[in-house]
Amino acid sequence: MSGIEVFLDALPGETRGIIRRDGRFTHILIDREDDEPRHRLGARCVGRVADAPQGLKAAFVDLGAGAPFAFLPLRGADRPAVGEKIEVEVTSEPRERKGPTVRMTGPGQGGARLLAPGPTVQETLAALAPGVTPVTGVDAIRASRDSEEDAGCQGALFADSGLDLMVERTRAMVAVDLDLAPGPGVTLGGKARERANRQGLREAARIIGLKRWGGLVAIDLVGVGHDGDAMKAAARAAFGSDPDISYGPVNRFGVMQLALPWRRTPLEELFRGDDGRRRVQHRAQDRVRALALALLSDTQTPRFIIRCAPDEAAIAGPLSARLGPRAGVKADAAVAPGAFTWDEG
Repeated sequence: MSGIEVFLDALPGETRGIIRRDGRFTHILIDREDDEPRHRLGARCVGRVADAPQGLKAAFVDLGAGAPFAFLPLRGADRPAVGEKIEVEVTSEPRERKGPTVRMTGPGQGGARLLAPGPTVQETLAALAPGVTPVTGVDAIRASRDSEEDAGCQGALFADSGLDLMVERTRAMVAVDLDLAPGPGVTLGGKARERANRQGLREAARIIGLKRWGGLVAIDLVGVGHDGDAMKAAARAAFGSDPDISYGPVNRFGVMQLALPWRRTPLEELFRGDDGRRRVQHRAQDRVRALALALLSDTQTPRFIIRCAPDEAAIAGPLSARLGPRAGVKADAAVAPGAFTWDEG
């Protein structure tokens, strides 16, 4: 599979899988050791129906992991009874303080429990890029950092085509704005508009997938009066032929709508808390990643010690000890949260 690179960044506390296609990151997979395995995509569980409100075509299922309970959409007239045991599979991981979404696979027996975990990062990488051997070590750690930085971007300006792209998420939807910015060598004719729209659809699909977003997407195309069938075909080529994706028409205002399935917890929810600040667990994992990179890049220095905020050190310390005796973490109240300094080895 030419043009596809796969990276496996496996560290104490966290394993990441990264895919880059034609030089652009498309996937970031993350498994953390403290994740609830019953909430991971693809996990199979026995659950107990905790509630099935009348008037709601859904039930809430206790997987034995506490609240929030899993959400089970219901189709047809059959409704499981409260207290009934059922087997389910996770189809969407938790997000926005909601529990996972599940589908019922059959009747269940016994207590609520995990039957089989979801696919590992390595298994998912193999399914997404069959036959491609993952790169590990220094290059994988750097790809992990670079892809996370890329996922934090909301848009870009492409000088070759004049495309000005912005992608933003609200509680209701994902909004994509495509503009054509004049510049050297950029014309504003119909062909330039079509080229910018097609490039914008591809890049929007990449960014949305990298951020792991789903839900309603509204794309404001460049210009109006589009060939609706051609634009829908371009959107399918960009976002894929997943049967769970719904493609709408282009309206008279030049806006296309589509609905993407939610699958994984959005990256910003993994990395940041409700206050928008980076979670202490994420900052601590960054300290471990910095130590691992230093150890692999410099095999001569006797020891690397990071000084960081006490709450970060409390998490990073035990994890860094698993890197070996050359790695160390010290708590230092004088270091600001999110920052760190090096002690001489």
